[in-house]
Amino acid sequence: MSMIGTMIDRLLTAGTITIIEPGKEPETYGPGGGKSLTLRIADRKVAFDVLKNPRLGVGEAYMDGRLIIENGTALDLLQMVMGSNPWEEGRPARKLLNPGKRKLKRLFSRNDTKRARRNVAHHYDLGDDLYELFLDSDRQYSCAYFTSPDNDLEQAQWDKKAHIASKLYLQPGQKVLDIGCGWGGLAIYLHQVAKVDVLGITLSEDQLRVARRRADEAGVSDHVRFELIDYRVLQGEFDRIVSVGMFEHVGLEYYDEFFAACRRLLKRDGVMLLHTIGKFGISKKADPFTAKWIFPGYHVPSLSQMTAASEKSQMMVSDLETLRLHYAYTLRHWLERVFEAREKIEEMYDARFFRMWEFYLAGGIVMFESGAGCNYQVQYIRNRRTLPITRDYMSEAEERYRKTSARPKALEKA
Repeated sequence: MSMIGTMIDRLLTAGTITIIEPGKEPETYGPGGGKSLTLRIADRKVAFDVLKNPRLGVGEAYMDGRLIIENGTALDLLQMVMGSNPWEEGRPARKLLNPGKRKLKRLFSRNDTKRARRNVAHHYDLGDDLYELFLDSDRQYSCAYFTSPDNDLEQAQWDKKAHIASKLYLQPGQKVLDIGCGWGGLAIYLHQVAKVDVLGITLSEDQLRVARRRADEAGVSDHVRFELIDYRVLQGEFDRIVSVGMFEHVGLEYYDEFFAACRRLLKRDGVMLLHTIGKFGISKKADPFTAKWIFPGYHVPSLSQMTAASEKSQMMVSDLETLRLHYAYTLRHWLERVFEAREKIEEMYDARFFRMWEFYLAGGIVMFESGAGCNYQVQYIRNRRTLPITRDYMSEAEERYRKTSARPKALEKA
């Protein structure tokens, strides 16, 4: 039995995987009783790469076309493996998926202001056309909020904005800072539903250009501004701070600095809402495939890492919500749209890029369905008397925002 075969037998609790290697007869591994996949390995180096670093080796071999799934998809393969090893069951076999120790990791993962901008450009400045193919019409590139799993992506992203806005306890005329504003959709939404003034900041030139154009087109540029600036050098004070899908790029070494900056920027009676991908357990290593090919310099925080850093700046956690499956639903919509646009994506880039993107999204799905992944929405305050003493104001505001910001006709189902 090959070493890869031994690994498969230890990992799978259901199903079979047949391996076809060059010059060898096909061999089938796994206990059976579930899905069956056939993997064709194009060269002998694949086995070495997978054994050395399974999560990176499988992803790169699939991306390069050296590992071919003949009767399924990357998601099928990852679901078989991760579905057999859900995080909450703590099976020892999960350790087989982890890479070995990476020396010099701290040296090459530093995320100072210059590197942070390069890292953002690596992912977010790929061109507008790509994101238009799979995101919702408002370009919300973060976890949606599904009041029902049956909702479509447009509705779920619209509901996400109302859900976040309700936790900010907004009042007309307040100054709001949106750290990592993306393409500007949330900032524009907050002004429209609550009549607040918003400054959105980003490190992506592409996102800045689109966000400014959208504010002009919406006629709100007097109240919604966007700047290309790092939060660490921003000056001023704000009544509210919101950050969605940005904290993952801060880097563990910079958590203290992040919360210190937020405290400096937030007024004493201010409110902050942080929405981030997180991990249920202790977060140590980034996924090697994602870190190398998708999001250089990222770190997904555990709740303990976040609170340990925020406590140093006397930022009080006033509310916490864990979204367990919402990002899995979101990613499934994105992956479905990516497959629908496969021909266009391969024309824009190439087949290798498509397989890279497919593997990235499929890996995200299994992370939230079977791995340690979740989303945290953490509300912070500086003064314990800033907010009402019950959460009723959140539900009341969310209902109000949904009524006053009904889903635009352009987003309605055809």
